[in-house]
Amino acid sequence: MFKLILRRVIVAIPTLILVSIVIFGLQKILPGDPVLAMAGEERDPAVLDFLREKYRLNDPLPVQYFAWMKEVSQGNLGVSLRTDIPVTSLIANKLPVTIQLAVMAMFFAILVGIPLGILAAVRKGTRTEFAANLFALSGMSIPNFWLGIVMIMIISVWLRWLPASGYVPLGTDVWLSLKTMLMPSIVLATAISAYLMRHTRSAMLEALRADYVRTARAKGASERIVVLRHALRNALMPIVTLVTILFGELLAGAVLTEQIFGIPGFGKLLVDAVFNRDYAVVQGVVLCIAVGFIVLTLVADVLYTLVNPRLRYS
Repeated sequence: MFKLILRRVIVAIPTLILVSIVIFGLQKILPGDPVLAMAGEERDPAVLDFLREKYRLNDPLPVQYFAWMKEVSQGNLGVSLRTDIPVTSLIANKLPVTIQLAVMAMFFAILVGIPLGILAAVRKGTRTEFAANLFALSGMSIPNFWLGIVMIMIISVWLRWLPASGYVPLGTDVWLSLKTMLMPSIVLATAISAYLMRHTRSAMLEALRADYVRTARAKGASERIVVLRHALRNALMPIVTLVTILFGELLAGAVLTEQIFGIPGFGKLLVDAVFNRDYAVVQGVVLCIAVGFIVLTLVADVLYTLVNPRLRYS
């Protein structure tokens, strides 16, 4: 296990370097000048020169890149060009919000999607499979922003069951925080559970046709043991991969849902930074997203060995 983690960490280093180069290079070719937005309406040339010198924007791109990487290696992601707040502080404030939203959404998605996929595979050709496929098709077809608006109208405006928008930290009020995040997490979980259902169904159908399943049935094992212990355990490999990828996408791209429900999350921070040409924030946020995906990939590899003992021994 330790060797596996060490190999993944060694591979991750050049990956992060390549990602940092791409991040730094691509955003520099974006149109617009962040200094012009920072200087105000008058745009005094002296102020413009001062700001460019302060943030080293006059230096050649390689010099800027290596200076940035030197700071990153020391745990410093720079300072926001618009607010003059350290990027690490901005990320530390926004990331827990999106993590809470992503964890709740993934919890509901797993709770619904995987059992539906198992039922659809076990009861192939029945009304249960038809209902599960209808749910999956609906979940993948309905846009998140439309579903969010409808839920706000029905649940918050008409029924007054849950808050329509806003965010309350878990440390302030746990129950109110869960209530404010319940609707947006369900909105995000709808599409994710649909994808999980489809992939679980496909993996389970393939596993149920395998020789070891026929052997288990021939030995007199109950259908429950055959499905849950033999088929599902071997079908979990692609499901684990999908869960980690979807969780990473939730951390990086729940922008529309956060915007609709007024949640000050990670995605909104990134979008605002792109529109404002806030280079330091964009670089820091995207780099954190890349690190997050690498960590999730490592978690998936570890889970593989727990799910499938053959990988552990190999």
